Amino acid sequence: MRKVTKEEALIYHSKGKPGKIEVVPTKPYSTQTDLALAYSPGVAEPCLEIEKNPETAYDYTVKGNLVAVISNGTAVLGLGDIGALAGKPVMEGKGLLFKIFAGIDVFDIEVDEKDPDKFIQTIKAISPTFGGINLEDIKAPECFEIERRLKEELDIPVMHDDQHGTAIISSAALLNALCIVGKNIEEVQVVVNGAGASAVACTKLYMSLGVRKENVVMCDSKGVISTKRSDLNEQKKFFATDKPLATLADALKNADVFLGLSVKGVVTPDMLKSMNSNPIVFALANPDPEISYEDAMQAREDVIFATGRSDYPNQVNNVLGFPYIFRGALDVRAKGINEEMKLAAVRALADLAKEPVLDVVNAAYGLQRTTFGRDYIIPKPLDPRLLTSVSMAVAKAAMDSGVARRPITDWAVYENRLTEMMGYSNKMVRQLTSLAKKHVKRIVFCEGNHINMIKSAVICAHDGICHPILIGNPERILNIAKEHDLNLEGIEIVNHRAISEDKRREDYAAILSHKRERQGVTHLEAFEKMNDRNYFGMMMVETGDADSLITGVYSHYQDFAQKAIEVIGLRPGTNHFGAMHIVQTKKGTFFLADTLINRWPDTDALIDIAKLTNYAVKFFNHDPVMAMLSFSNFGADNNGSPQSIADAVRYIHANHPEIAIDGEMQVNFALRKELRDEMFPFNKIKGKDVNTLIFPNLSSANIISRLLVDLGISGETIGPIQMGLNKPLHFTDIESSVRDIVNLATVAAVDAIVYESKMKKQQ
Repeated sequence: MRKVTKEEALIYHSKGKPGKIEVVPTKPYSTQTDLALAYSPGVAEPCLEIEKNPETAYDYTVKGNLVAVISNGTAVLGLGDIGALAGKPVMEGKGLLFKIFAGIDVFDIEVDEKDPDKFIQTIKAISPTFGGINLEDIKAPECFEIERRLKEELDIPVMHDDQHGTAIISSAALLNALCIVGKNIEEVQVVVNGAGASAVACTKLYMSLGVRKENVVMCDSKGVISTKRSDLNEQKKFFATDKPLATLADALKNADVFLGLSVKGVVTPDMLKSMNSNPIVFALANPDPEISYEDAMQAREDVIFATGRSDYPNQVNNVLGFPYIFRGALDVRAKGINEEMKLAAVRALADLAKEPVLDVVNAAYGLQRTTFGRDYIIPKPLDPRLLTSVSMAVAKAAMDSGVARRPITDWAVYENRLTEMMGYSNKMVRQLTSLAKKHVKRIVFCEGNHINMIKSAVICAHDGICHPILIGNPERILNIAKEHDLNLEGIEIVNHRAISEDKRREDYAAILSHKRERQGVTHLEAFEKMNDRNYFGMMMVETGDADSLITGVYSHYQDFAQKAIEVIGLRPGTNHFGAMHIVQTKKGTFFLADTLINRWPDTDALIDIAKLTNYAVKFFNHDPVMAMLSFSNFGADNNGSPQSIADAVRYIHANHPEIAIDGEMQVNFALRKELRDEMFPFNKIKGKDVNTLIFPNLSSANIISRLLVDLGISGETIGPIQMGLNKPLHFTDIESSVRDIVNLATVAAVDAIVYESKMKKQQ
């Protein structure tokens, strides 16, 4: 992972609106009536209802989805006791993670009070505001007492994540590691280095899972926590051992498990070698573990190794837990977060790691086929299934343990609500970006002298999304870069018309003329085509000189489409190609096609578009449910476009029954399944929520996709995404922003990664 500079961090937090979170209205406010309902006099009615029944606060206010992230700044994120105010950026960051991963709203509260009693009183006094409380960055041993008393004295979920977050994630890792090496949890010898809040919580949770207390040795900065020592607080006394051990090195001899929550470099290779066979080592000191990954691998080939870092396998990351634990607890209005709920989260995480990994997740971590094993014992943070698997497990445990006040009765409905909840975020973009960074590809930016292309290439290079190649005049590109203060480091510039490229143009011409000789393309004509940036860029992809390509800010899409068919060709089994947009809305993620290529698609074209879109939606880890749109419903009009659509649907139903599709239908029937199923109960997608819209023509697709963006109905939009060409080429349009192009470059990189993977499998 690229090192973040001080300047970047400060700009990130200060640019635009200072900070990382904001409050957004959730109700209409544009009319006088709206305002009268929002405040006086309308607000009096819910106030009176809450006065009569406090539980209705969950119905009339944000309380049920609002968590307080509270700290006194005494143990801030590796920075120590820096004070409440100085810790505020961390608390805002925690709030951001709650929101983007689980849709939970957060108020961060920094309390300038170190006295535990006063701190507790402050939190109790403000607790009616919240549905849950996340304690953060409070030093030990005070944090133990603070959490214990708040859990006893409040009737909402309270969790000190510094303690329990790491405990939950590492417990899941421990269960799976023991499964892999075939060791019994009741028999393993466990050594813990570090005796702070997190280490104590981890060890106690391990014991809840079956680790025996007598098999635990805990160490602090003075060595083994022994019954012979007289300097122990109550937390350390609980773990004191009477074994004749003095140092960490002594403790690690013949141990099975090491948990480090301490400092860099305290474990040596020789100490690791002294452990039993198949040692399990969780070196979780940040940013540098107790022993480096490289040293551990060199010392022991049989080690299962985990760190807190994202650049090594088996990252123990608290974001795998806290958003989803609170999500499940809030959704059943739990009175607290108990041991049963934490253990449910542990088992859900452990079980998810054993399931087949989604393609996008696989690719994000090197495109090696990730499977359960030594390098994959816990899920990856970007696995979208965490939201449903962990949240639902926690909610069920709350119900089973008797702390839920609003039990869930329909789990299918709840699961669907969870998945829809996050549709408005840019989660998909983040997943694709992470994927692209793991296996950097060479992306050609054909229109290299366009300012938006240059800016996009700079961002892509800087963020590690791809290795950009700008095609164009180097002098002009450099002048534009200088004018806009753009750093072109890491960006290749290719002048496709330069004399130095004569040999490559000649080679490309020979390949193209041979490929198209039966279509009348001579060598001389092919050579002349190589002066065109799009032909040249496409040949770079065709020959393997590049992995993917983006164009379109100057080029007309029809011109580009024809060139792409000439050079790259269509995917076998299809006679058309198309483009898809992904739009993310508050009602979920929707896929729109064809948004760029086919102006007036006939029946054959519509069939190909539907098949290509079905494949593309699956690539983005969604189950496609498709509606073919029209102004007509199911044969009400049997002329022109509706008839072509009806014929296409009949063909797909007969020849591809596995595709969930129906039509023709108006868009309101597509998106309102209750209305559709009532009026047309024979439809083939009955009971299903449509997430994919196939348009009857390019005009309607283009209008709708742009309307959603310009009216602010959609969040992050990705596209147009090419579907149906033999190789990964992608095209934008003249109105594309830098953000649009960067998103498309990310898709192009992912497409190239997956294409390469497929080619390797075919070899």
